[in-house]
Formats: sequence, structure tokens, C-alpha cells
Amino acid sequence: MSPKLLYFAYGSNLLKERIHIQNPTAVFKTTARLDDYKLEFDFNSKRWHGAAATVTESPGSHVWGVVWELESDQLHHLDKQEGVEVGVYKPIEVKVTTPQNEELDCRSYYLLKRGDKDRRPSPQYIGVIRKGAAENNLPSDYVEFLRKIEDNGYQGEIEVKVNL
Repeated sequence: MSPKLLYFAYGSNLLKERIHIQNPTAVFKTTARLDDYKLEFDFNSKRWHGAAATVTESPGSHVWGVVWELESDQLHHLDKQEGVEVGVYKPIEVKVTTPQNEELDCRSYYLLKRGDKDRRPSPQYIGVIRKGAAENNLPSDYVEFLRKIEDNGYQGEIEVKVNL
């Protein structure tokens, strides 16, 4: 058995069905808040047909998400899913706070590819994020914030097979 690592998910991996596609051993630990960051969208993802989620430093802001526990020897699956080897995301270490005020050190990801003009996610992508937020009972004000994010109106097929 390999050591465990904690992963803070704030995008499509909020949804259990999504993270388990490439990381079937991921175990839900808790919800958590990443302080002094904000959620943004950028870079047109071919997989999702719209802008991808990222976190950006922003004093006073916060991002809610889920902490998953994974086997360290399975980390390459998560890195591959996030496009680390092709320079889409880079791993970062973040400190998150649980609803019980426990601080956890977690791996997360920061979007490297930036600068697209249309920074709206596809309806399918933001739908997966919203569904994951609801599935994990993230705070209602944060769920409402996600509900208000405008999508790009894409109506075609996406590469990721999840039930919306």
C-alpha cells in the first residue's frame, strides 16, 4: 500500500462520477475552502468545448471544493487527467480549511494556458461543476455563485462521459 495524498478539487473533479473515471481509488474526505483565491475560467478546452476552471490568487476571496484522498502511486493518473505533461495545468500545493476549521495541505492544479478571449465554460462543464457542488453540499451561497456563471451555449458532444 502506498502513502496517501490529499487533492483539493474545485472544477469537474468535484463530481464523484467524474474523478472516478481516471482515479477510481479516490476517496471523499471532506469539503474545504481555499482562502485568498478565486475561481476563474480560461483556455478553451477541447475536451469540454469551453473555458477550463482554475484558481487565481485574490486576497479576501475564497473557493470551495472537495478534498479527495488518493494513493500516491496513482498520482500519474490525476496528472494525466489535468494535462500536466502537455503543459495545460501545473500542480500546486495549497492549504485549505475544512468546515471544522482543520487546515489540510493538499495538491491542486493551476491553469498555465491563459489568455483566451471567450472565457466562458461550456454548459456541460459548468453543469458537472454545479452537480458536484450540490452532490457534496457545498455552501448554498457558493452553489448560487456557480449557478450564475454564464456558459458559452455549446450544444454538441463532449469527450468526457458523465451523466448530467
